[in-house]
Amino acid sequence: MIYREAGQYKVSYEADQAIFPIAQDRFLILTLLAVAFFVVPFIATEYLYRAVLIPTVILALAAIGLNVLMGYCGQVSLGSGAFMAVGAYAAYNLSIRLPFLNPFVCILLGGFFAAAVGVVFGAPSLRIKGFYLACATLAAQFFIDWVFLRVKYFTNYAPSGSVNAPPLQMFGYDLSSPVANYMVALGFTVVLALAVKNIVRGHIGRQWMAIRDMDIAAEIIGVRPMYAKLSAFAVSSFLIGVAGGLWAFIYLGSWEPAAFSIDRSFQLMFMVIIGGLGSILGSFLGAAFIILLPIFLNQALPPIGGLVAWKISTATVSHFEAMAFGALIVFFLVVEPHGLARLWSIAKEKLRLWPFPH
Repeated sequence: MIYREAGQYKVSYEADQAIFPIAQDRFLILTLLAVAFFVVPFIATEYLYRAVLIPTVILALAAIGLNVLMGYCGQVSLGSGAFMAVGAYAAYNLSIRLPFLNPFVCILLGGFFAAAVGVVFGAPSLRIKGFYLACATLAAQFFIDWVFLRVKYFTNYAPSGSVNAPPLQMFGYDLSSPVANYMVALGFTVVLALAVKNIVRGHIGRQWMAIRDMDIAAEIIGVRPMYAKLSAFAVSSFLIGVAGGLWAFIYLGSWEPAAFSIDRSFQLMFMVIIGGLGSILGSFLGAAFIILLPIFLNQALPPIGGLVAWKISTATVSHFEAMAFGALIVFFLVVEPHGLARLWSIAKEKLRLWPFPH
């Protein structure tokens, strides 16, 4: 079968420590990247960009950030939407108050502002964990929502509270088209995802996972809980903040504080749970699933209702979406806690042994 590892020898430590040590995985990733960068721009429609590709790519980056915190370090967070808002508003304020800065530089700097805020609200993780830490991050969500709603400085004193992103340009080229937006979002996500993949394979990632598995034992063997937890909050909030800037500048264009409400935090948490905790691939799978499921239900439910003489309205479809997400969360938590990424791993294990029985 195509997924045989026999005969793939490593003759150096560098080859053994490669991000993708198996040849088939390298070929698959390179093929996917080639298709994403060089094929999709020539065949995708504007609707596909706006409704599927751009939101999936950006939210996958945000899900990777949350996965760093929840999946790799074991710290519960319900404030992801707030950190996206910090990244978005920081990038917006930098772009209008320092107009000589390129918008993409502002987006990256917005990620650093989000990291600083994440460290501040991650400080309680040094004393509390589990449900109590979730409550602390939930308080961060409500507090930051209030700040951006009430402190008019952050919205440049706009009467309605809605702000507009500056035009995206680089080296004199206009990047406002859907193709350009997709390429920019994909470039950010691929580079940062590879960076996170390297981080979690290094000593910092091992410290995160030691804290996740048993924090007391990790401290006994020399892991510093303060450094491990706060670094996880910083990296996680940076990625989520960059995703927030991309979401605001590329996907929304104009937005208000409600765009980063607690619903966004729950959406990202669903992506991580369904995709798979502690998996970069799971973040992409979860984001794609969460984006595609509502589109599928909107297209499939009305014709099905017509077959049984039941007119299904848009509101009814939204109720079905909520029920489907709830059922899927329960299913994955009970049946497969490691989500879609684990199902993919099981499929690869089957291919290794085929045609012999497992």
